[in-house]
Amino acid sequence: MDYNQTAFDELKRWQQQMLRKPSVLNSLSKKVQTKLNSYIPEKFHMAITASIKQMVRGVLFGSQYITKKPASIHTLQQTEEAIEKLVKTYKHTAAVEGGVTGFGGILLGLVDFPILLGIKLKMLFDIAALYGFDVKDYKERLYILHIFQLAFSSQEHRRNVFMQMQDWDEKKKQLPDDVNAFDWRSFQQEYRDYIDLAKMAQLIPGIGAVVGLVVNYKLIKQLGHTAKNAYRMRLYQQ
Repeated sequence: MDYNQTAFDELKRWQQQMLRKPSVLNSLSKKVQTKLNSYIPEKFHMAITASIKQMVRGVLFGSQYITKKPASIHTLQQTEEAIEKLVKTYKHTAAVEGGVTGFGGILLGLVDFPILLGIKLKMLFDIAALYGFDVKDYKERLYILHIFQLAFSSQEHRRNVFMQMQDWDEKKKQLPDDVNAFDWRSFQQEYRDYIDLAKMAQLIPGIGAVVGLVVNYKLIKQLGHTAKNAYRMRLYQQ
């Protein structure tokens, strides 16, 4: 079968997954997590939101200067072969980072959070450039944040984000130019809720290194798969 047709079929299956309604288990898990979050003081939520906002903004407005210029797409197959190699490199980088910080226990395990966040966002910048999109455009960086949420959110939130991303090239014309208008609270809370359980085990002495290595590898793999289909969706809509 032609590569473009295969990619298109994969995209359609992925879109169906994104639009799938939350299962009973998904809904229950989300309710439990929301209830737990309600017990956390508001000042703590505000502090975490501000912290993640600054970290993400730092990467968003810094990576544009070290990311390659938008590539010229000759064929989708060539582009995605290059992207697979790129993701493979990032998977190994994140795995090593997770193993090293996991080996160090709680103190180094806490350092893993901002480092891994930077690795993920930098990979998304590189993927965008390979697909021919200019990340110097602020609204392309917003699209990157939407991809991030698709990969690391509850099914209910993922579904809402996906619907916002459809027909992006038209919708982005109405987007505000102020980055502060982005919903940072939902962004950080969904991300924390999604990875908390997996990453908590990384802080346990003895097994932290193995957990960090495996979890980081899988998180990058998942993000790469999500990004690939999110940009395919843009290309097929053009």
